[in-house]
Amino acid sequence: MPHNLMLSGRPGVGKTTVIRKVAQSLGEQAGGFFTEEVRERGKRIGFRIVTLDGQWGWLAHVRLPGRYRVGRYNVNLDDLETMGVAAIRRALGLRKIILIDEIGPMELFSPAFKHIVMEALDSTLPLVATVMAKFDPWVYALKARADTEVWEVTLANRDAMPERVLAWVHARLPDGLT
Repeated sequence: MPHNLMLSGRPGVGKTTVIRKVAQSLGEQAGGFFTEEVRERGKRIGFRIVTLDGQWGWLAHVRLPGRYRVGRYNVNLDDLETMGVAAIRRALGLRKIILIDEIGPMELFSPAFKHIVMEALDSTLPLVATVMAKFDPWVYALKARADTEVWEVTLANRDAMPERVLAWVHARLPDGLT
């Protein structure tokens, strides 16, 4: 039975909302992070990375210096790695359900992120991640793994998706996982 679930779908369809609702329902049983967009005077200026234990940092911002860019955003690998990668590592160490939002173009600049994602996928812990729909060879390989299911989030199913994901997770809880 696959123990990794990837939620895919077009940008803005509600994948992050699904992850946030799942995280809220699971409470301390889950570890990892989600992303959120940040707006200033109605315009999106960046994205925050928020760990499930309450830390946050900048994933990307229009005014941050940076070597890596996606669109008009400079990607902040320091916060991704000190917040996001560390949150996944903590979840693995504490044997929690792992939630990752998201495996996308900004995150893929980080070798440390890719490494911890592989470690999490290879663990026996249930993992739920949002992934970009646009083709990327590395992400495609993740979606094609035998231990991974891929569900598409759409406008038609997004409201029911959190309960469906929670049922999937609960069916895969290993012994000893609270």
